[in-house]
Amino acid sequence: MIPLAWYLIFAAAVFSIGLYGVLARKNIVAILMSIELMLTAININLIAFWRYSLDQGLAGQVFTIIVFAVSASEVAVGLALVISIYRRFKEISAEDINLLKW
Repeated sequence: MIPLAWYLIFAAAVFSIGLYGVLARKNIVAILMSIELMLTAININLIAFWRYSLDQGLAGQVFTIIVFAVSASEVAVGLALVISIYRRFKEISAEDINLLKW
Protein backbone atom coordinates (compact mmCIF):
# COMPACT_ATOMS: atom_id res chain seq x y z
CA MET A 1 0.00 0.00 0.00
CA ILE A 2 1.28 3.46 -0.91
CA PRO A 3 1.86 5.74 2.09
CA LEU A 4 -0.24 8.88 2.54
CA ALA A 5 2.83 11.12 2.36
CA TRP A 6 3.44 10.15 -1.27
CA TYR A 7 -0.03 11.29 -2.27
CA LEU A 8 0.45 14.54 -0.41
CA ILE A 9 3.83 15.16 -2.03
CA PHE A 10 2.35 14.45 -5.46
CA ALA A 11 -0.60 16.78 -4.77
CA ALA A 12 1.78 19.49 -3.54
CA ALA A 13 3.81 19.16 -6.74
CA VAL A 14 0.72 19.42 -8.94
CA PHE A 15 -0.54 22.40 -6.92
CA SER A 16 2.86 24.10 -7.23
CA ILE A 17 2.86 23.63 -11.00
CA GLY A 18 -0.63 25.13 -11.15
CA LEU A 19 0.37 28.05 -8.94
CA TYR A 20 3.40 28.74 -11.11
CA GLY A 21 1.17 28.67 -14.18
CA VAL A 22 -1.23 31.20 -12.65
CA LEU A 23 1.56 33.55 -11.63
CA ALA A 24 3.78 33.25 -14.71
CA ARG A 25 1.40 32.99 -17.66
CA LYS A 26 0.03 35.87 -19.65
CA ASN A 27 -2.59 33.95 -21.63
CA ILE A 28 -5.97 33.75 -19.92
CA VAL A 29 -6.66 30.22 -21.20
CA ALA A 30 -3.36 29.00 -19.73
CA ILE A 31 -4.27 30.65 -16.44
CA LEU A 32 -7.61 28.81 -16.42
CA MET A 33 -5.83 25.52 -17.11
CA SER A 34 -3.47 26.22 -14.22
CA ILE A 35 -6.41 26.82 -11.91
CA GLU A 36 -7.77 23.45 -13.00
CA LEU A 37 -4.45 21.86 -12.01
CA MET A 38 -4.75 23.43 -8.59
CA LEU A 39 -8.29 22.06 -8.18
CA THR A 40 -7.05 18.62 -9.24
CA ALA A 41 -4.44 18.75 -6.49
CA ILE A 42 -7.18 19.54 -4.01
CA ASN A 43 -9.14 16.52 -5.23
CA ILE A 44 -6.09 14.29 -4.81
CA ASN A 45 -5.75 15.48 -1.21
CA LEU A 46 -9.43 14.93 -0.46
CA ILE A 47 -9.43 11.38 -1.83
CA ALA A 48 -6.14 10.53 -0.11
CA PHE A 49 -7.37 11.75 3.26
CA TRP A 50 -10.66 9.92 2.76
CA ARG A 51 -8.85 6.70 1.90
CA TYR A 52 -6.58 6.84 4.94
CA SER A 53 -9.18 8.03 7.46
CA LEU A 54 -10.43 5.67 10.13
CA ASP A 55 -14.13 5.99 9.40
CA GLN A 56 -14.79 5.26 5.75
CA GLY A 57 -17.78 7.58 5.34
CA LEU A 58 -18.57 9.26 2.07
CA ALA A 59 -17.33 12.70 3.11
CA GLY A 60 -14.20 12.64 0.93
CA GLN A 61 -16.10 11.51 -2.12
CA VAL A 62 -18.85 14.07 -1.58
CA PHE A 63 -16.32 16.89 -1.21
CA THR A 64 -14.57 15.72 -4.36
CA ILE A 65 -17.82 15.75 -6.31
CA ILE A 66 -18.49 19.28 -5.05
CA VAL A 67 -15.01 20.37 -6.17
CA PHE A 68 -15.65 18.78 -9.59
CA ALA A 69 -18.91 20.74 -9.86
CA VAL A 70 -17.17 23.99 -8.91
CA SER A 71 -14.41 23.20 -11.39
CA ALA A 72 -16.90 22.60 -14.21
CA SER A 73 -18.76 25.83 -13.47
CA GLU A 74 -15.45 27.72 -13.26
CA VAL A 75 -14.50 26.45 -16.71
CA ALA A 76 -17.88 27.39 -18.18
CA VAL A 77 -17.86 30.92 -16.74
CA GLY A 78 -14.15 31.42 -17.43
CA LEU A 79 -14.39 30.39 -21.06
CA ALA A 80 -17.49 32.54 -21.53
CA LEU A 81 -15.53 35.52 -20.20
CA VAL A 82 -12.56 34.70 -22.43
CA ILE A 83 -14.80 34.53 -25.50
CA SER A 84 -16.47 37.82 -24.57
CA ILE A 85 -13.13 39.55 -24.01
CA TYR A 86 -11.72 38.16 -27.26
CA ARG A 87 -14.72 39.40 -29.22
CA ARG A 88 -14.29 42.89 -27.78
CA PHE A 89 -10.50 43.32 -27.79
CA LYS A 90 -9.30 40.67 -30.30
CA GLU A 91 -6.69 39.41 -27.80
CA ILE A 92 -6.60 37.31 -24.65
CA SER A 93 -3.44 38.51 -22.96
CA ALA A 94 -4.03 39.09 -19.25
CA GLU A 95 -1.66 42.08 -19.13
CA ASP A 96 -3.26 44.03 -21.96
CA ILE A 97 -6.83 43.77 -20.72
CA ASN A 98 -7.60 46.37 -18.07
CA LEU A 99 -11.38 46.31 -17.79
CA LEU A 100 -11.39 46.88 -14.03
CA LYS A 101 -9.60 50.24 -14.29
CA TRP A 102 -12.64 51.99 -15.72
